[in-house]
Amino acid sequence: MKTARSFTLLVTSFLPCVLAGPAAYGVCQAGCSAVVMACYAAAGATWGATLGLTAAPTVIGCNLAYGTCQAACAAVILAPTP
Repeated sequence: MKTARSFTLLVTSFLPCVLAGPAAYGVCQAGCSAVVMACYAAAGATWGATLGLTAAPTVIGCNLAYGTCQAACAAVILAPTP
């Protein structure tokens, strides 16, 4: 019994850490894009159209929220997933 437990611990200690970060990152990016599309639609704007300095405050708010969401996704890619 003790040998089996020691062997199991030894084998599991050599297993690599499983990272599902890239898949989770893709899902996170898709979620951010869906939300920013809804935000732009509510503001009556087209996502991807360049307005520069003449952008409405609502569109600027959408862009800021999108940037925050993208930053959160950057942390997801490194998170280990059991």
